[in-house]
Amino acid sequence: MNPKIEKLIKQFAKLPRLGSRAASRIVLSLLQDKTGRASALASALLDAAETIRPCPNCGVLTDVNTMCEFCRNGARENGVLCIVRDLADVWTLEKSAVFHGRYHILGGLLSGTSGITPDDLNMYGLGHRIKNEKISEIIFALPNTVEGKITQHYVMSVIGEGSSVIFSELASGVPLGGDLDYLDDGTLSLAFGGRKTL
Repeated sequence: MNPKIEKLIKQFAKLPRLGSRAASRIVLSLLQDKTGRASALASALLDAAETIRPCPNCGVLTDVNTMCEFCRNGARENGVLCIVRDLADVWTLEKSAVFHGRYHILGGLLSGTSGITPDDLNMYGLGHRIKNEKISEIIFALPNTVEGKITQHYVMSVIGEGSSVIFSELASGVPLGGDLDYLDDGTLSLAFGGRKTL
């Protein structure tokens, strides 16, 4: 196999949920395409890599030098903060239209097997946000897994048990081991509506 093609396949195969067979099919499809999709994809990736940055306030990816559209939107200032693992969870919740407050992306879940420690989580400024944005409730929309629960308890301990903030989590409807991006809008709506205080 051509070393350049092999290198490209290896890079695609590193993406989540994409094995070497799928990566091979994608690469071959792009390279054999005559419409310029490969060049367009390369250009778009380069542009995104050079301009997209995490919002300094919440961690949502944005292409502006200041805060993202969620943090700038005054209509979302309702005192409720939803803590999620990553941007895919934000997109899932926005698509379902079940949440209208603000987000805070942790950027992962605590995991000994994956080597993710508290230092790897986006905790910087969370206490400041709670005070400045007058947050009265924090909703945990983390996966219903061991790592999700451990991360949830860690965040609660950092914020402080004596805090006046109400902590809640999504109710039934999120199966054990479930991720948000696998749930339909109706299930998400029920999970948010029936959330329980911790």
